[in-house]
Amino acid sequence: MTKSKEDILRIIDETGVRYIRLCFTDILGKIKGMSITRSEIEQVLDEGQGFDGSSVEGFARIEESDLMAIPDPLTFRIIPWEIAGEKVAMMFCDIQNPDGTPYAGDPRWALKRNLLRLKDKNWTYYVGPEIEYFYFKNNSSTEALDMAGYFDYESVDLGTRVRKLTVNALEQIDIPVECSHHEVAPSQHEIDLKYQEALVMADFAQIYRFIVKDVAMNNGLYATFMPKPVFGQNGSGMHCHMSLFEGNKNLFFDKNDEYNLSQIGRYFTAGILKHIKEFTLITNQWVNSYKRLVPGYEAPVYISWGRRNRSSMVRVPMYRVGKEKATRIELRSPDPAANPYLTFACMLAAGFDGIENKYELPEPIEENIFDMSSETKAQNDIDTLPSSLEKAIEYFEQSELAKETLGEHIFNKLIENKKIEWDQYRIHVSQFEQDKYLPML
Repeated sequence: MTKSKEDILRIIDETGVRYIRLCFTDILGKIKGMSITRSEIEQVLDEGQGFDGSSVEGFARIEESDLMAIPDPLTFRIIPWEIAGEKVAMMFCDIQNPDGTPYAGDPRWALKRNLLRLKDKNWTYYVGPEIEYFYFKNNSSTEALDMAGYFDYESVDLGTRVRKLTVNALEQIDIPVECSHHEVAPSQHEIDLKYQEALVMADFAQIYRFIVKDVAMNNGLYATFMPKPVFGQNGSGMHCHMSLFEGNKNLFFDKNDEYNLSQIGRYFTAGILKHIKEFTLITNQWVNSYKRLVPGYEAPVYISWGRRNRSSMVRVPMYRVGKEKATRIELRSPDPAANPYLTFACMLAAGFDGIENKYELPEPIEENIFDMSSETKAQNDIDTLPSSLEKAIEYFEQSELAKETLGEHIFNKLIENKKIEWDQYRIHVSQFEQDKYLPML
C-alpha cells in the first residue's frame, strides 16, 4: 500500500510512535542508521537527514563524508514490540550526496540502478529467498537446542516456538510468509518469504534478519546467520528463486519446452552459470562462507543446472499445471550472511547478460554430482565455485560485469575490505593447528 507523508504522520500520531529509525545498509550488508523523534520526522520526510559517512564500512572518505539519508515512505513499518518502553517505527533510506545525486557507495542504489535496465522492456524481476539460520543459547556457544532434522515438528521445542513468534512478527508488519520449518541440522530453521519485486525483497531480507535476531534475543536465545557455525553439520544457505515477468506473463515459462523453461529463461540461467564465479564474492562474502561450500553437506559447489538435482547449483523446480506463474530458477549457492541488495543486483546482471548475448545453456545434469568421479565431471565439463575467499577475490577482481554492476566505488571498497579479512584469517593460528602440530613438531 502506498504511504504518503500525511499517511505516515497520521499513523505515527494514532499509534503513539515516539522514535523512528532511519535505516540504510553498508557494503557488507549490515543495517546502519539513526533514530529521530516525532518532532523531527516531518522535516526529515521533506529534506532527509544529514550524517557523517566516513566511519560506515565502504562509505565515504573523511574529506567527502557529508551524506543525506532520504527516507523511502513505502518502507515505513512499526516494530511490533516496544523498545525501552516506547513504540518505535523504521524506514529504509536512499543515500544521496549533498547535491541530491545518488551516492555511489549505497548498495540499495546499486540494485535500483540495475533494475532501471528492465524499465524500458516493462519487465519485473522477482526474487524469493529461503533464508536459513541457527538458534543457540548465546553468541559464544554452538550447543544445539534440539536434535531434530528436516521438517521435524515439535511444538514443545523452544526453537519451534520462537520461530512461530518470528513468523507472527513478520506478518504483523506486512511481510508475507509462505512457510516455515526446521532444517536439516539440529537447531537450524528456515522461514520462506513470499516472492516480491527485487528491491522490496532486499528490504524484506534486511528486516527479516533483524526480526529473527530480535525475537530470539527477547526469548533468551541467539540467532545467527553465520554460514557454517558447526563443524560436521549442514551450513545455512539463502537459496534464491528468480523469475522475470512482463505484466502478468512469466517470461521464464514455456509449456512446450522439455523443462518448461522459455528461451529467455534458458539465456538467463546460462548467464548465471557463466558469471557465478565472478560474483561468488558477493553471494558468499566471508571466510566462513567457504566452510559451507564443500561437497557432502547439500551446499552446491558444482556449476551446473538440473530439475530434481539438489547437488546442482541452479535448479529448475518442477512445473505444475495451473501454476505457470510459479516457474522460476533457483540459485542455491548464496548464504544468508550476504548483502541482499548486491546479491540480487549481481544475479540480475548476470542473467540479463545471458539474455542480451544469447548464451547457450549446457545440458542439465540430473545425476548426483557428489558421487561422480573426477573423470565423469571432466567429461561433463563441470566446473566448481571458488574454494576460498582468496580465490573468490581473484575472480571478482577480474570481472568487468561485477565492476559495471556494482560501480567502481563499491567494487573497489569491497575488494579492499575482503583482502584485509583474508589476510587476517591467513595469519591467524587456529586451535586446529595448535592441536595438530604442537604435539608433533
